[in-house]
Amino acid sequence: MLVELAVTDLGLIDGLRLVLGPGMTALTGETGAGKTMVVEAIELLVGGRADPVLVRPGATEAVVEGRFDDRGSEVVLTRVVPREGRSRAYVDGRMATAAALAEVGTRLVDLHGQHDHQSLLSAVVQRDALDRFGGIDLGPLAGAAAAVAGLDARLADLGGDAGARAREIDLLAFQVAELDAAGIDDPDEDERLDAEETALADAAGHRDDAAAATEALTGDGGAVDQLAAARAALGGRRPFAADEERLRSLEAELADVASEVRATGEAIEDDPAGLAWRRERRQLLVDLRRKYGTGAAGPSGRAGTGTLQDVIAYRVAAAARLRALEDHEHTAAGLERERAVAEARRADEAASVATARRAAAPRLAEAVSGHLGALGMKAAHVTVEVGGPGDRVRFLLAANPGAAPLPLARTASGGELARAMLALRLVLSAAPPTLVFDEVDAGIGGRAALSVGRALAELGASHQVLVVTHLPQVAAFADAQVTVVKSEQEGTTVARAEPLAGEDRVVELSRMLSGTPESGTARHHAAELLASAARERGR
Repeated sequence: MLVELAVTDLGLIDGLRLVLGPGMTALTGETGAGKTMVVEAIELLVGGRADPVLVRPGATEAVVEGRFDDRGSEVVLTRVVPREGRSRAYVDGRMATAAALAEVGTRLVDLHGQHDHQSLLSAVVQRDALDRFGGIDLGPLAGAAAAVAGLDARLADLGGDAGARAREIDLLAFQVAELDAAGIDDPDEDERLDAEETALADAAGHRDDAAAATEALTGDGGAVDQLAAARAALGGRRPFAADEERLRSLEAELADVASEVRATGEAIEDDPAGLAWRRERRQLLVDLRRKYGTGAAGPSGRAGTGTLQDVIAYRVAAAARLRALEDHEHTAAGLERERAVAEARRADEAASVATARRAAAPRLAEAVSGHLGALGMKAAHVTVEVGGPGDRVRFLLAANPGAAPLPLARTASGGELARAMLALRLVLSAAPPTLVFDEVDAGIGGRAALSVGRALAELGASHQVLVVTHLPQVAAFADAQVTVVKSEQEGTTVARAEPLAGEDRVVELSRMLSGTPESGTARHHAAELLASAARERGR
């Protein structure tokens, strides 16, 4: 509910702060005092049009803030309307678009009168309201529709239309054939080829260096001879027994190394064809990694070419996709059969929902129309129209005898529309926590005014209700009353809001009754009206 409302420089209001409670609150005051500006302020909080003409003369911008209690969580909405430029919106102190503000605000507040933000004017909300009133279970229909959508998605995943599918098959077939021709089965092949290419690229140099190394190790006076001489010099010397043994091991190890160097060098042969093949193969692998590898940005910042493992994985996935597409007709036929069954079930569920809506529509219309007479619209009646296959629901109102029922949004009188909305709210339980009614008492009085007051008080038992009213019969039923008063300050007209209680409330009701709040008779009638309303409400 709306806990606190602060308004600065909006219309006649230079500064206003209202702390509001649950139940019904009546906003009263002389005509032109600024009551409508309070409603305008709330409308701005729920995304209403920000007209610069609303800014108070002499001010640069108008600011409206609302603090709400949303199921135990505090939400603060702010709207700033500058004299020049675009309006600004904030949700919990964070900048937001007007649309985002409206999304939050309309969940919290519903305005009834000549306003654009009445949720019951929405076709979707009207349909949902009929479903709730009729206790219509939409679960089976939603499940059937989800099944159809899931099958549609699976059919689309098979490759879309025939042309798109044929193009994808051609591409995948080419890619799989290219990868099969490459015959990649070793994810480390490129590293192995790199080592082999390095060896073949300088075969003569490798052999020469191997021969030189072998000569240095095993030639006359080479490393092996030098080790043998060192070992012989220490032979029989007990202090060097351990060193002699280590030299013997080194001598044997060095001889083995020399043998391996000689064998490796002698095995290296000039192979220009083999070298060319390896270079070509390596380039092929680079190209395939670039085309089919996942790649990643390297130190240079440029995209890498992925790995051969990525290429192998791509080939597996592409081949699987190709098989699925080539088997499309068989798979699609099966899915199409499943979809036909699912669609038939969805149609059956939709027909059941449509039947239930058409059965509930006249009952809802009758229930709402039953309240209109007591609210001063004795000749009016509501029609609930269910059109199309049962998914188009409209609430229509015939406000006068002989008048054709029209959609609620096209109802001419703001007061009639507000009372129709009040009647709907009395029947429909679901609504935002805060309901604002403006002009709900336009053109009525007497018993009808008392009925409107009772109806608003009834709503106040389950919602926070704010009503702008000129009728004391309506205001008397309120849990709280606030009067808006305008005065002149330093040559400027300003409006202020004053909560009323006790005798002050009696005085305001006296003014509303007779225009003479000083009249003892008027005050007696006002006190009697308050007492009567309290008795009706069980207080």
